[in-house]
Amino acid sequence: MSRLSRRLFVTGALATTTAACGNGIGSNGSAKIDARVDAMLNQMHNRYPATLELENKAVGMLVMPLITKAGFGLGGSYGRGALRVNGVTVDYYSAAAASFGLQIGAQQFSHVLYFMTDEALADFRRSSGWAAGADLEYALNDNGGNVSTETTVALAPVVAVIFGQAGLMVGATLEGTKYTRILP
Repeated sequence: MSRLSRRLFVTGALATTTAACGNGIGSNGSAKIDARVDAMLNQMHNRYPATLELENKAVGMLVMPLITKAGFGLGGSYGRGALRVNGVTVDYYSAAAASFGLQIGAQQFSHVLYFMTDEALADFRRSSGWAAGADLEYALNDNGGNVSTETTVALAPVVAVIFGQAGLMVGATLEGTKYTRILP
């Protein structure tokens, strides 16, 4: 093989390999995530109108329109969503969790993390991977009726609203969720 044809072969192979990678450039991944976020927020606001008040008090929110969770002894979950500040998407994130314990089943759900303080939002955005911890307050699940923002907002820098659960997960587990910035 001549030197020119080797270069052409290597260049072609690299171009093909790069094109096969889902690097997000020129893809519509962000548009899909934003469309899912918009649809989920509309559904949540219609079903739980009090979440609008919570949204208005928050300085930012991480919207995860669909998290899929499954487990049989060991389990895990994954989903992708958008961080919105003043109603505008500023970043995209994935949520991944691992769990272990007595568990069996699968379910899907949606959730929103409302950042109630500038400091909480800044901490989240600065971190290379943020794990939900003790400063997270859960405000709602599908068994609850109303969202009360007065006491929840006063006490917690981050409020989680979880809804739309479908499926069945049974057991007792230890779990941690990590949120990581992604390029869709």
